[in-house]
Amino acid sequence: MAKKKTTQSKKETLDFTKYVRWFWILFLCGVAAVILPFLLASWGFLGEMPDYTRLENPETNLATEIISSDDKTLGKFYFDDNRTPIGFEELPKNLVDALIATEDTRFFEHSGIDGRGTLRAFFFLGGRGGASTISQQLSRQLFVGVASRNIFSRLTQKIKEWVLAIKLERQYTKEEIIAMYFNIYDFGNNADGIRSASRIYFNKEPIDLDVKESAMLVGMFKNSSLYNPIPSRNPVGVKNRRNVVLSQMFKYDYITEEVKDSLQKTELDLDFTPETHSQGIATYFREYLRGFMKDWANDEKNRKPDGSKYDLYSDGLKVYTTIDSRMQQYAEDAIAMHMPRLQAEFDNQNTPDRNKTAPFLDLTKAEETKLMNDGMKRGERWRILKNQGKSDKEIKASFEKPTQMRVFKWVDGKASEVDTVMKPIDSMRYYKSFLRPGMMSMDPLTGHVKAWVGGMNYKHFQYDMVKQGKRQVGSTFKPFVYATAIDQLQFSPCDSFPRTQITIEADKYGNPEPWTVKNSDGRYSGKQTLKDALASSTNTVTARLMNEIGPQPVVEMAKKLGITSEILPVPAIALGTPDISIYEMVAAYSTFANKGVYNKPVMVTRIEDKNGTVLYQFKPESKDVLSEEVAYVTVNLMEGVTQAGSGKRLRHNSKWLANSSVYKEVMTGYPYELTNPIAGKTGTTQNQSDGWFMGMVPNLVTGVWVGAEDRAAHFKSIHYGQGASMALPIWGLYMKACYADKTLDVSDGKFDKPSDLKIDIDCEARDEGDIGGSELPEDNIDVDF
Repeated sequence: MAKKKTTQSKKETLDFTKYVRWFWILFLCGVAAVILPFLLASWGFLGEMPDYTRLENPETNLATEIISSDDKTLGKFYFDDNRTPIGFEELPKNLVDALIATEDTRFFEHSGIDGRGTLRAFFFLGGRGGASTISQQLSRQLFVGVASRNIFSRLTQKIKEWVLAIKLERQYTKEEIIAMYFNIYDFGNNADGIRSASRIYFNKEPIDLDVKESAMLVGMFKNSSLYNPIPSRNPVGVKNRRNVVLSQMFKYDYITEEVKDSLQKTELDLDFTPETHSQGIATYFREYLRGFMKDWANDEKNRKPDGSKYDLYSDGLKVYTTIDSRMQQYAEDAIAMHMPRLQAEFDNQNTPDRNKTAPFLDLTKAEETKLMNDGMKRGERWRILKNQGKSDKEIKASFEKPTQMRVFKWVDGKASEVDTVMKPIDSMRYYKSFLRPGMMSMDPLTGHVKAWVGGMNYKHFQYDMVKQGKRQVGSTFKPFVYATAIDQLQFSPCDSFPRTQITIEADKYGNPEPWTVKNSDGRYSGKQTLKDALASSTNTVTARLMNEIGPQPVVEMAKKLGITSEILPVPAIALGTPDISIYEMVAAYSTFANKGVYNKPVMVTRIEDKNGTVLYQFKPESKDVLSEEVAYVTVNLMEGVTQAGSGKRLRHNSKWLANSSVYKEVMTGYPYELTNPIAGKTGTTQNQSDGWFMGMVPNLVTGVWVGAEDRAAHFKSIHYGQGASMALPIWGLYMKACYADKTLDVSDGKFDKPSDLKIDIDCEARDEGDIGGSELPEDNIDVDF
């Protein structure tokens, strides 16, 4: 009996041991089933996993950022990703609070995976919210990608996401993970990352975002397409989503109930500021800079450590420029204020009943046809169709077919786009009817370019009139003649010359025929001092100076002043026949303001890579051109232009449009009323095709040009067609704004006078019969051979 019981006891013990063994087998298998997928994922058996190098340097495309001299972002270069990363310290507390309250309330407590949240999501099948932590979401965006529709693939992705979240938590601090999360997200409308989103939707840096702005941006994490305010296909949803974020912030004690309730009643208050290549500030300068950067990147001296080229659109370079964002804005504002007014008068004078060949003047039908045909062949439409194998006849026929298009138009004094149906040939004529501006502003002491406006709207007028465009400079060339005469013959501003008509003989200086010079006012009696002659832009006096010194020394002087455009050594250059760019003219005039020292214009001071390593540092290029005495005397001559000549209107309220049939009821003039010393020169070319004004104060030289694409499009009379009416107002408005901004240091003092000045500049006592510098009509080029 006892033996039977012993046998039964052993059997029960064996059975229990078997159960225990199976329990541990099943338990260990369960643990292995949980752990093994993570191990397999980390080993790469479930698909490629990033190594620690990629974890330390996630592969994201970073835009190249263009930074102004006052540390503002002017724009960016990018293809797909307009992303500029920022650090955690640049994020406002309310933005971080909104993220934590909405996306991951236990973010600072877990190590990448929220166990409580995962169990909740599992038991309630996601009905009470998901379980993805911020770290998981970041790993998904950086390395895993869009969730697959296949259940097995999706499970595999989730496992990889968990593994990577833990690795990220080990690799980075919590603050770094939050910053990366904000930097990686695509907020739509080219707003890649929080910095772009903040600038595009609210026109401010992230650190300046308030609570409701932060709540809207965090709300977009749920679905940036569905909850995107621009274009708002779901306006109620966008606002409701923002309010959900505000409610979450209240729930977790980040804001009070009173703040929540008040903010939920407010509108979104967007300040939408797109960041595209054709919009924003300094568009023409940015396009110039694109070419500069491409040339820099193509230079074999500027290579990455591995020998490859830097990518302007994805390597996150920082380009520090000399452009001052404030001055750039004032320059663009001045153009935007003046040009629609000038254009309105131009259009008024070119109605079909007033001008049957509008916008062209003085053209025969054959000349007009040739001009339009040449324009067709230079255009993008012709190039594209030619590349498609179309014949000239087919291409010309396409210009006669009405087409839907969006065209530029001044509407109520503002640049706008309007939808219309127009033949391409008519759209060509339409765009040729617009007067266009160009403007550059530079510090003569350093060569730093402060403002660059190549036109009035880059999207519709892409030709840059600062550096690409070259036009006849008219009387703005005359200071080069005067400076050469002063330098070679030591003339004084007080020396007098007859205003009488002068003829320079044939063959002299290579003249093909005798050249008789005329004054536009028709006055030839008496004499004028050089200062008065330049102020009133008297052609005959300038021609007499040219006859004294010859054209070759003037050409050499212009070249030393930085003019690189071709200048023929003929007497007619005295009146400004050469085609020269604004860029060259501003640099040349800056030499006078800088005491005879030429500084090559500087636009880029340095280039850094994404880690802040300096890749390029500019080296100033300067040379002595004139003695300080000659430079000062030339400046003194040009001061007479704003004291008694065509620039005198800068001293009072300009009424230049007072007689305008378009603006006589609303236009009261521009209130310049500048009292500080200003040196300058207006210029007007043949038939009023080009209007110029070059203006200087001791530490700022600015050149302005206005004209149409074709010289045949111009004002009929000099009243509106002179440089003092077309270009000078832009300069005056710009300088007025610069002086009003007390954060700028634009000089309002005198030009420095040399201590050893020997040339007499005191012209109070004039010879009897001299004609003063009364405000005479601006001279235009009038060359008769």
